[in-house]
Amino acid sequence: MKITRVFDLLPFLKMYYPEKVVFSAKVNGKWVTYETESFIRQVDELSLGLLKLGIKKDDKIANMSPNRPEWNIVDFAVMQMGAIHLPLYPTLAEADLRYILQDSGAKVVFVATDDLYEKIKNVQADCPELQHVFSYENINSENVKHWDYLKNLGDANDIDKIIEYRDNVQPDDLLTLIYTSGTTGNPKGVMLTHDNLVSNFKSSNPLIPDGSHKALSFLPLSHIFERMVVYMYLSKGVSIYYAESLEKIADNLKEVQPHMFTTVPRLLEKVYDKIVAKGAELTGIKKKLFFWALDLGLRYEYDGANGWWYEFQLYIANKIIFKKWREALGGNIKAICAGGAALQERLARVFWAAQIPVLQGYGLTETSPVVAVNGIEKGMRWFGTVGPTIPGVEVKIAADGEILARGPNIMKGYFKKVEATNEVIDAEGWFHTGDIGEWVDNRYLKITDRKKEIFKTAGGKYIAPQVIENKFKESKFIEQIMVLGENERFPSALIIPAFAHLKDWCAIKNIDYVDNASIINDQRIIDRIQKEVDFYNSPLGQWEQIKKFVLLPREFSIDEGELTPKLSLKRKAILEKYSAKIVNIYK
Repeated sequence: MKITRVFDLLPFLKMYYPEKVVFSAKVNGKWVTYETESFIRQVDELSLGLLKLGIKKDDKIANMSPNRPEWNIVDFAVMQMGAIHLPLYPTLAEADLRYILQDSGAKVVFVATDDLYEKIKNVQADCPELQHVFSYENINSENVKHWDYLKNLGDANDIDKIIEYRDNVQPDDLLTLIYTSGTTGNPKGVMLTHDNLVSNFKSSNPLIPDGSHKALSFLPLSHIFERMVVYMYLSKGVSIYYAESLEKIADNLKEVQPHMFTTVPRLLEKVYDKIVAKGAELTGIKKKLFFWALDLGLRYEYDGANGWWYEFQLYIANKIIFKKWREALGGNIKAICAGGAALQERLARVFWAAQIPVLQGYGLTETSPVVAVNGIEKGMRWFGTVGPTIPGVEVKIAADGEILARGPNIMKGYFKKVEATNEVIDAEGWFHTGDIGEWVDNRYLKITDRKKEIFKTAGGKYIAPQVIENKFKESKFIEQIMVLGENERFPSALIIPAFAHLKDWCAIKNIDYVDNASIINDQRIIDRIQKEVDFYNSPLGQWEQIKKFVLLPREFSIDEGELTPKLSLKRKAILEKYSAKIVNIYK
């Protein structure tokens, strides 16, 4: 069956997976499932309700919610009418929310909960085109109707009209409008078509290992990575289970026992750190065995390249140590796909050694998103890279090192921003990613930094901060770090210690730990962090070594406006917030 528009997945599911659990989520402590028939029925009911509201082709429908099946029902109901789905991050600041709703001209907004409605209510008066707000949960407000009202509003006799709407949607029509997180200035609306997404999930399909039937989802659907992956899961008949929250992921993994999940490297780093911390609590032979296995894992090479003796030892390590890692992830993991930021090479090695393949990929919202990704098979993966480009996508490295991409996955452009579009898509159709990269073995793409984030010191030396930051985060004592020093005499850094590890270390050293704010001013702590800085500085060039640093008492966060929804540093915002501390560094 030919799939040329994303909603073609609906008849595809009906034909090939008629009794499949499509989505599942926890409600009042119990997993509630949506099988193919009930999912499609609710999609059609909602489309008929939108039809009654007067929604037509190309109208914008916004959706502000964490991951839940209702999100997907809205997604398909909107797209099969030829309307344009506008996902909104639940963590959006009020100013960005107002701008997006005004710029897009959204007519309808779906919200999950009362607190999210409060955000909409605060900007609604400034958005004259916004006519209706519907909620997934009951909200005590006469201005908000439960979405069941809309599903019941439609007339089943109008189903032929929905078919007409579907037939009028072309592969090159807009599917969605996604506003980028805006690390500088106002967000830009990325226009993605059905063809963009269909081409991307078809080319990414080989990522799903044979025998995969269940996936756990927790990355936000508002971001194109998880959304495309959901389409990919549906095209392979994989049931999607939504995690209750980031805090409940460990529990949900054991309950669902998925074959796959996607993640950002930051979460894998936390998982690894917790595992190592537990290993450090062991004693005697158990502790020795744990760190023996960990050392083996950190030296892992693909396809038995380390020789038979290493492979024999690894076999033993998997039997007695790494099997517990697999059990903690549910026991059935065939692959984890990581994107959104650089993955530490040591993490990839140790997880592969533990028979938990981590596949790092690369892409942007503007590329729908996948450009390149490591695969399971021999010849499709290389540590320290984001793998080969996916079928149909071309990549070349410009003279200044910038990665350029071209293919059916490249966005149509930025909404109402012709000039901005022309700045990033040249006359030959090459999209200028803003990332710096190189080829490894003439096949595997390696990302080295963001073009806009590379800065020059007063001495004229260029610094690539991401490379340095990623290396420093290998330290048990460093949770987060931002390297800075543009137009200054030397590089410096803002460092957030790994406070959980620091507490344990203080207990061993008989250092009183009152709170984060006071401990970072203790000279013994500053000296200990300095040791870590010296260690990780050693392989760097003299000009790129961190000469001074400031410790901060809490992690950078989305809520404080310091991280994007995919956990990237908002460097400009951080520089402004901590400007006084930075000035003191360079006094």
